[in-house]
Amino acid sequence: MNGKTILKRGKEKPLRQHHPWIFSGAILRTEGVRTENANDGDTVDVYDAAGEWLARAAYNSRSQIAARVWTFERGERVDESFFQKRIRQALEFRKSLQTSEISGNFGSLNAFRVVNAESDFLPGIIVDRYADLLVVQFLTLGAELHKQEIVEALKELFVENQSLVLNLPSPVPRSPPPVTCIYERSDVDVRKKEGLKEATGVLFGKEPPDKIEIAENGLRLLVDVRRGHKTGFYLDQRVNRERALPYLRGEVLNAFAYTGAFGVYAAKLNGASVTNLDASASSLELARENFALDGVATNADFVVADAFEKLREFRAAGKKFDAIVLDPPKFVTSAANLERATRGYKDLNMLAFQLLKPNGFLVTFSCSGLVDAKLFQQIVFSAAVDGKRDAQIVEKLGQSPDHPIGLNFPEGEYLKGLIVRVV
Repeated sequence: MNGKTILKRGKEKPLRQHHPWIFSGAILRTEGVRTENANDGDTVDVYDAAGEWLARAAYNSRSQIAARVWTFERGERVDESFFQKRIRQALEFRKSLQTSEISGNFGSLNAFRVVNAESDFLPGIIVDRYADLLVVQFLTLGAELHKQEIVEALKELFVENQSLVLNLPSPVPRSPPPVTCIYERSDVDVRKKEGLKEATGVLFGKEPPDKIEIAENGLRLLVDVRRGHKTGFYLDQRVNRERALPYLRGEVLNAFAYTGAFGVYAAKLNGASVTNLDASASSLELARENFALDGVATNADFVVADAFEKLREFRAAGKKFDAIVLDPPKFVTSAANLERATRGYKDLNMLAFQLLKPNGFLVTFSCSGLVDAKLFQQIVFSAAVDGKRDAQIVEKLGQSPDHPIGLNFPEGEYLKGLIVRVV
């Protein structure tokens, strides 16, 4: 029998609107669950102060987000069949993108997000596909305690019943092969807030190779799923790489280049000359391999340096670019450092404006969830003012459609970008 979580009077409105989070301050009491960590992660039924059932959720007394909703359907069991159904629904949506014009060339991809946590109604669960690998993250205690059931559901969908997965248009280049490995990358800071340690390793199948090749819009890219950022690659930027392409011509600076994907697009498809800048030598080594793999090694330079310092050096030397990509890591880790991080974003974009030729283009991003699109646009405007450049917004960007954002969960929108033309 599930425990009960009773909400304080007046705290039920977000849940009635199907927001998946319940904060600790909204809870009056919890019954039938010991809170000295022993039963944290258990499934509880959530009631309002008048005793009306609202949802079924994973409870964790150690987290500020004390409960995360699994289901708003009374009586629905949270078991392997539940996870299989939810993952299948998420997968069906990704399959529908294969022929959707808005998603570009999705049908020719073999790397994409399968499950996007709360926005796919599976809180704390990330599943990404890279060719014959699935890379998973369990971000919450509730997800962690259901790990084996989730893995079994993934095996059923991706290994034992491939007909559910590979209903692809024909012919499709590089369509995903059968999954041979499920690999965990739960090495993220958010687990500490849930009382969890980091965890990585094989959950099914063979050990993944050091690098796996994926296909994206006719390009070949190498991914390190064991040590790379996130689950190995910025899948959320796929559509933005396509949309930025018309503006990435001539001399291009790819700052915070990581493994070079924006630069490979520009060099291979536009013949651009690309300077790839990143503080990580190992990331740029993989970027170098990606340029070579696509036959454009001679179109690129690779600079290991701090982006702020190098952009100031370029400015002092009078260097100018036709286009600049800024895709920095998350600057804002909490509301407490929002003001400081905002200054960092502004200074970075100001330097970029000062390095652009007339009629040059800035493709700039923020992946900080606490910086919303309105604030980000204001930051870029302030940067243009301080950089003494007049500019126009050409396009507004967001995360790729395989990273959907639940209307009931605006916190799922973290990636925002602008393409700006310097007049």
